[in-house]
Amino acid sequence: MDEVRLSVDARGVATVTLNRPELHNALDGETVDLLTATFETLAEDDSVRIVVLTGSGISFSAGHDHAWMRRQLEHDDEARRRHALGQARLLATLDALPLPTVARVQGSAFGLGAGLVACCDVAVAASEALFSFSDVRLGQLPAVVAPHVIRAIGERAARRYFVTGERFNAGKAKRLGLIHQDVEADELDAAVRCLIEQLLLNGPQAMRETKALVRDLMAQAPGEARERFAVECAVRVGAGDEGREGLRAFLEQRKPRWSAG
Repeated sequence: MDEVRLSVDARGVATVTLNRPELHNALDGETVDLLTATFETLAEDDSVRIVVLTGSGISFSAGHDHAWMRRQLEHDDEARRRHALGQARLLATLDALPLPTVARVQGSAFGLGAGLVACCDVAVAASEALFSFSDVRLGQLPAVVAPHVIRAIGERAARRYFVTGERFNAGKAKRLGLIHQDVEADELDAAVRCLIEQLLLNGPQAMRETKALVRDLMAQAPGEARERFAVECAVRVGAGDEGREGLRAFLEQRKPRWSAG
């Protein structure tokens, strides 16, 4: 059985499915590496426009695989460091993926699983989904997911949920900013379809450039440097083929070439 499934439809929508339902899609070292390789492949595929990340069965991802954690007791610091670097690479690869990413969360997302959610551009969860960062209950730290989760929910909320290890529901996750939308379970697929349809209306290159803009703009010094950077981005993209096509289509009251339907 493939532990990570990849399908791409005719529209260029890639669905990446964690496929360890009997383990609630918990991740071990091999699955982490496979998932990273899948994202790296998608990043280089110009035919792909959108990536949806989800899990099979009743859970999105329960975090770390118990058997894998048991093996950690036998590993030295160097081996543990390699495993942590692998997880960090996975999250960084998803976070930096140039394509728009959507997390479809149908159940529990704990630890590393919740970190994956935090790395997606848009996250939609079923109302009964649960989230937690329970590393402290095992005498561990949520260190690898921390940069992405803190950016998503802020330092104050992260301090609470990292320290308490308590579970919180989709409504709370939405208020914190970890997810963007919570819906009833039987509405989840429809909500994701609506998001995909919205994304397919947009210029593929413009969406890639917008993701880079959000990331790179905040790396500029506040003030004039940031403003100059934003202006140059606007001019460069607007002058490109896609920018010109989008503007012409608007003025001619027609759909641009990339628009679905």
